[in-house]
Amino acid sequence: MINKRRSTAVLVGLLVAAVLTGPVPALANEPPAEPAEPPKVELVLDVSGSMAAKDIDGRSRISVAQQAFNEVVDALPETTQLGIRVLGATYRGEDKARGCRDTQQIVPVAPVNRTAAKAAVADLRPTGFTPVGLALREAAKDLGTGTTVRRIVLITDGEDTCAPPDPCEVARELAAQGTKLVVDTLGLAPDEKVRRQLLCIAAATGGTYTAAQSADELTTRIKQLVDRAEDTYTAAPTVVGGTSVCDAAPLLGPGVYSDREEFSEHRWYRVPVRPGQELRASVSVALDRPVNPDYAVLLRATTGDGRELVRGVDAGSGRTDVVSAGLRWSAAQDRTIGVTPEPDASTAVAPTIVCLVVSNAFAPQRGTRTTPGLPVELTVDVVASSPAPAAPDLGRGWVLLILLTVAGLVTGLVSGLLTRWWFATWRDTTR
Repeated sequence: MINKRRSTAVLVGLLVAAVLTGPVPALANEPPAEPAEPPKVELVLDVSGSMAAKDIDGRSRISVAQQAFNEVVDALPETTQLGIRVLGATYRGEDKARGCRDTQQIVPVAPVNRTAAKAAVADLRPTGFTPVGLALREAAKDLGTGTTVRRIVLITDGEDTCAPPDPCEVARELAAQGTKLVVDTLGLAPDEKVRRQLLCIAAATGGTYTAAQSADELTTRIKQLVDRAEDTYTAAPTVVGGTSVCDAAPLLGPGVYSDREEFSEHRWYRVPVRPGQELRASVSVALDRPVNPDYAVLLRATTGDGRELVRGVDAGSGRTDVVSAGLRWSAAQDRTIGVTPEPDASTAVAPTIVCLVVSNAFAPQRGTRTTPGLPVELTVDVVASSPAPAAPDLGRGWVLLILLTVAGLVTGLVSGLLTRWWFATWRDTTR
């Protein structure tokens, strides 16, 4: 639910929970306001024999990956716990049954010892088979269970050569367990079968797929994914299901929510907003599979009868992997529905139910699977409204008319005096 991603993203800082005063309908479960554990990431590196190929900037794939790892370790945030697992790194024989069990965790998930981590990666040499499915399953065990999102970053140049277990099935199995685990995949070889398999793994868990064709691309992408874990781990999104109409949409309180949206679909959600409050919302859609260039994401707030209150939109051209949009709305400042009265302790004022609509204008590339839908992350916050500074505006037309009239008179008077002075001076100099 990622090539330079839009930093809006990625993701927007609206994670402070707010309490809705008075009785309201039951809301979707809110994620915890405070993290129960630090962000955890495990890098899973393919060290099979094909990683010896020298086709990335004239260097071997494994040497490029080692350089990227070193730079990522140096830039790792202090609060992030990092682990490293390898596959196909030790067995050099031809026994497939044995080679397909060849996966080891060489750096445990913990506050990283940079020197030890670099030394462990530096000793790797391309060796054996490619048990991707088994490595993913073991990496999930390495990260353990918890209340916050954990990430696996898989770097490989080839498809699994050991199925079963099939890596796509493993990814679906992990997603079905509700373990809050996201798998992002990086492909180092321009191979269509590899691309399809890595897309499948990412799509099953709400992760992303990226093809890295240079050392810089690989390093930049791994850093982005590790940083994303740092940015988003505190709010494990609550899974919700948007609907095709507002009336049946789930009622959301402040929090972070995840959903999936089909291509060119509209999904509806509802948020109660009380007098004196302001709605702030943002949505991010991850491009976890190839889409055609020129696309957009639209987030709108409407009334129950479909009248639009405000919208936010973002567009892309195929060079981003996350597209985001945001909006803010306060009833007290919206003159299309009148000024909302301040809440009175003696009377219960019902909240305004605002409909949020997430729409997209994506089109899949030929041969791309359209199911499941694209990963969507929706952030909702309801805070005390921020009054706009008082000033004349188009809503007070008579004030604007007076100001324009006075300004015109003053301008005309000054222009006339300057013109008379100029002519008088010119005549004196020509005599």
